[in-house]
Amino acid sequence: MAVETSKKTESTSKLRIKLKAYDHKIIDKSAQQIIDMAIRCGVKTAGPVPLPIEISKFTVNRSTFVHKPSREQFEMRVHKRIIDILSPNAKVVESLKTLNLPAGVDTEIKSIL
Repeated sequence: MAVETSKKTESTSKLRIKLKAYDHKIIDKSAQQIIDMAIRCGVKTAGPVPLPIEISKFTVNRSTFVHKPSREQFEMRVHKRIIDILSPNAKVVESLKTLNLPAGVDTEIKSIL
């Protein structure tokens, strides 16, 4: 019996960027800015990968006493995207720090080995 052992000779690290926003147009523009910046720095990217939309629905009474059955319904949608930057260098990390994204876009950057 031959037993194969696979060893990783090169540790591959990557940056995972999670974007969240209420408007899908703004999040798509922000994702495109990040990808363009990564291409200028000469690194490969994977994404943007759209994640499921998080929908929160709220029902509110219009009147508190007389018109009790009269209600309003609201919903809030949170759009999400993931971008992976494969084998980042110092130039990419510095560019991410100085990148100006539109207001209303929440970013979270993690380093994954």
